[in-house]
Amino acid sequence: MQVFNFSQPLNFMRFKWIAVSLSAILIVASLLCVTIKGVNWGLDFTGGTVIEVSFEQPADLPAVRQTLTQAGYGDAIVQLFGTSRDVLIRIPLQADKAQAEVGQSILAALNGDELQQVTMRRIEFVGPSVGDELKTDGGLAMLMALLGILAYVAMRFEWRLSVGAVAALIHDVILTVGLFSLLQIEFDLTVLAAILALIGYSINDTIVVFDRIRERFRKLRDTSTEEVLNDAITSTLNRTVITSLTTALVLVVLFFKGGPLIHGFATALLFGIAVGTYSSIYVASAIAQILGISREDMLPPPPPSDEIDPNGAVL
Repeated sequence: MQVFNFSQPLNFMRFKWIAVSLSAILIVASLLCVTIKGVNWGLDFTGGTVIEVSFEQPADLPAVRQTLTQAGYGDAIVQLFGTSRDVLIRIPLQADKAQAEVGQSILAALNGDELQQVTMRRIEFVGPSVGDELKTDGGLAMLMALLGILAYVAMRFEWRLSVGAVAALIHDVILTVGLFSLLQIEFDLTVLAAILALIGYSINDTIVVFDRIRERFRKLRDTSTEEVLNDAITSTLNRTVITSLTTALVLVVLFFKGGPLIHGFATALLFGIAVGTYSSIYVASAIAQILGISREDMLPPPPPSDEIDPNGAVL
């Protein structure tokens, strides 16, 4: 399906310096926001207690929150879990209370309502040391993913494109984390999974553009590097728009209908798809051009001299 049909390539690279400057400003702003406001780490990273309870009748979440506030747990996160009768309660780390004491206290508070009986289905505790380990492992996972992509693109294409691709991925990750810091959205394991998925999505989009750039360099021999980049990006624009829109459509449904548990996941990917589509065009390709990518860098190497006869023919 053709969404766009252009007779001439769009001049994307005309705005490369504006785009690179804007990206640099956004990266600095995101880093400052993370430094000043910090990240709202979820219980997976900070530690705390997760309790799942079951009600005999559909649960009234505002009433449950009010009951917990009166019991001294005003910072508890309450949400439905699966059905309207199952409720997940997440309590931040309580330094002065043991896990069993927290569970018993909450169960006693909820059972103070004589209209229905509340049953505890499970209780789990995440210690702060486990949370620190998850932060470290999550950071290492992203670092290893970026290093692997750097090596792959360098071997398959050219080192200038490799640097552009990794710069685009770092750009996407920093801006996404900056958004979560700015809005103070809880950053839990589902958000970390979304960022890792975003890295895969973004590099896939970038690889498609790079593959077309290499193809155009070999086909268009009388054009400049900027014209080749514009032609390659324009020729993949239909694919990029269709892929982004269909993925975003699913994520919008998850955002509004998936419930609070998947809210952060959908938010990270929705924002990430937008910045990832932008970075594939204006960060990865622009940086490759700024670094001096040329046709000679993308052409296959000539055959060894001993395979060429005196008349210039390849043996």
